[in-house]
Amino acid sequence: MTLEPTTSFNLAASMQRFFDRDALLINGGDGDLFTAAPDWIRQLLLVADDFLIQRPLPSGKTGDSVIAGYPWFGDWGRDTMISLPGLTVTSGRRDIARSILLNYADLADHGQLPNRFTGAGERAEYNTVDAALWYFEAWRVYVDATHDQRTLEKVFPVLQKMIDWHFKGTRYGIGMDPTDHLLSAGEPGVQLTWMDAKVGEWVVTPRIGKPVEINALWYNALFIMADFSKRLAKPEQPYRGAAEAVYKSFQRFQRGSGEGLYDLIDGPMGSDTAVRPNQILAVSLSHTPLALSTCRDVVNLCGRELLTSYGLRSVSLRDKAYCGHYKGGVADRDGAYHQGTVWAWLLGHYALAEFRVTGDAAAAQQRLIPLADHLSDEGVGTISEIFDGDPPHEPRGAPSQAWSVACILEAWWRLEQAKRSN
Repeated sequence: MTLEPTTSFNLAASMQRFFDRDALLINGGDGDLFTAAPDWIRQLLLVADDFLIQRPLPSGKTGDSVIAGYPWFGDWGRDTMISLPGLTVTSGRRDIARSILLNYADLADHGQLPNRFTGAGERAEYNTVDAALWYFEAWRVYVDATHDQRTLEKVFPVLQKMIDWHFKGTRYGIGMDPTDHLLSAGEPGVQLTWMDAKVGEWVVTPRIGKPVEINALWYNALFIMADFSKRLAKPEQPYRGAAEAVYKSFQRFQRGSGEGLYDLIDGPMGSDTAVRPNQILAVSLSHTPLALSTCRDVVNLCGRELLTSYGLRSVSLRDKAYCGHYKGGVADRDGAYHQGTVWAWLLGHYALAEFRVTGDAAAAQQRLIPLADHLSDEGVGTISEIFDGDPPHEPRGAPSQAWSVACILEAWWRLEQAKRSN
């Protein structure tokens, strides 16, 4: 039955429309990279389109957005910026990438982007430190792929203001420490990083201080702004100089003796020695504040302590807080969410980090292959949000998650480009 008066009941014609749509999505990808890709990668290219939606904007207009996951997530700022390159740029949907990026430019406030995307008449929630920093990386990927100088010129004043707010400080204690140029964030009762589980008044991983991935993203954003300034013939030194200062201070995160990086420094209890996957972003992002030898230490440590076939554990299984299974009531599940649970989106970053230190794109790409089998599990044809930390790593959480799909697609795409450039 249908409420559509013009619906055709020609089954063959209907199926052909679906086949034509699938072919268009696959062929719309980057050259022949996807037309010659393995079937499971081509399937991810198709399912990526399911996360791209249109919805009412606060302005009252309709615009493009990203659903973070099915069936119960909405569209979220952090998830959107992490997912955008894989969902849109790699697939050739660059008009949608531009639309989403410009939509969020209108939502920038005090240097931040909303954690929860808002509709007409709704109040935005800005309780996130990393959404704004991922925004710069999303713009970098878009501009590198399109060379869209006109749009970059249009958004550049917004990006400038966002950096300026981080220089002088904004909500929730987010701001640059003038003594070392590192970014501090956090206040009691608020969860600001992607490790954002909260049960009542209990913030499971508060991470108040200077989190490692936040400062890796901060360095990356400053470097990107210096590059954007150069492209537009604008002064780049304010950003280049700040990036150089962050580079020097970032060495404070090093634990030495091959033990990787602190998860957080200058916190209420000093430095956090928990072995978490956040440090892998200091290696996988486009601009790293680490020497190659330290990058290698980080990759080796994460490989020993955190790597599974489907992603990285959120804390080492040797940690006293480690929880190997995501199950039970809400408090039990949220308590385990970032205390050992495996996150698929981080596997893409691990593969890119491994490539950075080994130079072997084919071997790094092999890291992604176990997820091909997962496409026959849980949410058929897509990738789950999370997995148990303990074998056999049962899929948990949302059965279809945007950043899980996007980060695997983006990593495969980048590594395939690297393979073909050799």
